[in-house]
Amino acid sequence: MARGQRDSRPRRDQRSSRDQRGGQDEPELIEKLVGINRVAKVVKGGRRFGFAALVVVGDGRGRVGHGHGKAREVPEAIRKATEQAKRGLVRVPLREGRTLHHDVLGHYGAGRVVLRAADPGTGIIAGGPMRAIFEALGVHDVVAKSVGTANPHNMIKATFDGLSRCASPRMVAQRRGKKVSEILGRREAGAEAQE
Repeated sequence: MARGQRDSRPRRDQRSSRDQRGGQDEPELIEKLVGINRVAKVVKGGRRFGFAALVVVGDGRGRVGHGHGKAREVPEAIRKATEQAKRGLVRVPLREGRTLHHDVLGHYGAGRVVLRAADPGTGIIAGGPMRAIFEALGVHDVVAKSVGTANPHNMIKATFDGLSRCASPRMVAQRRGKKVSEILGRREAGAEAQE
């Protein structure tokens, strides 16, 4: 820029908070604290204690993520975990905005989970960490079972593995190069189109 000319761009402190976020209105996120562990590091003078937090974050409309954070203080560990969860949000296709499209298996390490679609009014039948995921995701009806581990880290990662395998009929039809009605049949395709 030539000397003496004024810059017409707004200065950083004059920009709106909307511009700083990239022009998108971020929806209100649901944060669920799954667990906090006290961890110890043995040093020359004894033990140094810290905290490890496990957090699930979702928008209640099909996006969810999980994060893990460690710090010397509990609030800082939760903040780190929440930031990591927000960075790793994934989209999961939901049927009628309330349940999964189909039954699915997920696994991670020793963790194995079974996720089943359910009829309206069933509610969330799932234990501990899996319940937090479904509440943050916005699922209202699901039956889930963890087989093989009670470790919340492995349960959450196995659940995310299962959710990553979920596909809507529209996605399957697009991948196969067919119409949704060819995949589902006429009656179910009509219900899918109204969604």
